[in-house]
Amino acid sequence: MSEIHAAVTAPVIRRAVVTGAAGFIGSHLAHALLQTGAAVIGVDRRDPASDESTAVNLTVLHGVQGYIHVTADLLDCAIDPLLVDADVIFHLAGIPGVRPSWGPQFSEYVHSNILATQRVMDAATRMRVPRLVVASSSSVYGVTSGGPSVESDRLRPVSPYAVTKLAEEQLCLAHAARAACPTSVIALRYFTVYGPRQRPDMFIHRTLHAALTGGPLRLFGDGYQRRDFTFVDDAIAATIAAATTPPDTSIINVGGGANASLIDVINVAQSLTGREIDVRADTARSGDVLSTRADTRLAEATLGWRATADLHSGMRAQMQALTQSPYSAAA
Repeated sequence: MSEIHAAVTAPVIRRAVVTGAAGFIGSHLAHALLQTGAAVIGVDRRDPASDESTAVNLTVLHGVQGYIHVTADLLDCAIDPLLVDADVIFHLAGIPGVRPSWGPQFSEYVHSNILATQRVMDAATRMRVPRLVVASSSSVYGVTSGGPSVESDRLRPVSPYAVTKLAEEQLCLAHAARAACPTSVIALRYFTVYGPRQRPDMFIHRTLHAALTGGPLRLFGDGYQRRDFTFVDDAIAATIAAATTPPDTSIINVGGGANASLIDVINVAQSLTGREIDVRADTARSGDVLSTRADTRLAEATLGWRATADLHSGMRAQMQALTQSPYSAAA
């Protein structure tokens, strides 16, 4: 975790399973759960022995008492043994990214985001796990008017990736709606999470990297696209709180309130580093929307949660992490 910490009282969780534990958000979540005293089983198909980014993400978990890591693919591994005595499953595993989802890689999105999720929900039901928190995405809203998106809004995903995320959350909720299902589901719609260990393809990482190294920054579109940027510590606080929120609330927005343009991000990076960024304009990408903005009133009411990090302080924490990590600095 970074130097910024969200102020939320953590619920009592004895034993948790985190899928996608070697990822950006998953590794932060596993670490935060361990700090509360929970025992954590982390599952990820990526092998830290052969994947450098995975190894870096898992470094924070090395030697921490109470953590067990399992390298396995949820599509074909035995899931039931991982769930024994679990209070909650945090299902973060899946393939992210809009651009690669257009084309032959789409089948991988279907396998990881939908079919693997079906196996997880089947296992959760068999093992009678009380709660599953699934990572959804603001991308399910699609094109909006520019105002805050409310959980009850009409959903119009505009990329194959977004379609799979909507299918994933709705699949979990469909399972939970069955009368005999013992597992309640909370789907969290994350809005552009950033911070230390963010994926190298994400805009804030690319912008800070360009500022720190002097390399060029590809800007897709005119830069006036706006995003509701959510610092990772805030996202983690909401995720942990969702483990015990009442089951009659099924979908919750998680947004940082830092609705800013890509040009704003560039300006913050230049201010933090004192260096001008070499911006290279490029055409807008299919599936990108002009604006995302979260209505977080439901999160405040049900989770007692509100984001605390502003964009400047969050980007400063991410920049400091980049300068300290050989992998991130070279990405």
